[in-house]
Amino acid sequence: MKVTKTYFMLYATDMGRAVAFYRDAFGLIVRMETPYWSELTWGDATIALHGREQASATQTETGLGFEVDDLEAACQAVVAAGGQVVRPPIDRPDEGIRLATVGDAEGNLFTLGASTR
Repeated sequence: MKVTKTYFMLYATDMGRAVAFYRDAFGLIVRMETPYWSELTWGDATIALHGREQASATQTETGLGFEVDDLEAACQAVVAAGGQVVRPPIDRPDEGIRLATVGDAEGNLFTLGASTR
């Protein structure tokens, strides 16, 4: 047995909106797009979007994270693409990083981080 792909899956009620968010906010490449399953890539990483009929009533912590070179610019890109900054950037000096929690247009929460070292 051999692993052929690893992906991180998020749920989306509006697939077009979700694909546009990750494409526009982070420049991910759309590898495939259907109403039920879409894949976007950056390097060897794949973000998979799984269609669902009904939106979640609450925002969902996903565990997804992006390390970026400019945290403030990344937060602005999230907002410009239809997402929101849930927790603005904070310094974590013991870890050598600044972190923000943001949400996509589908209610999926994820982390943006930038090294301070």
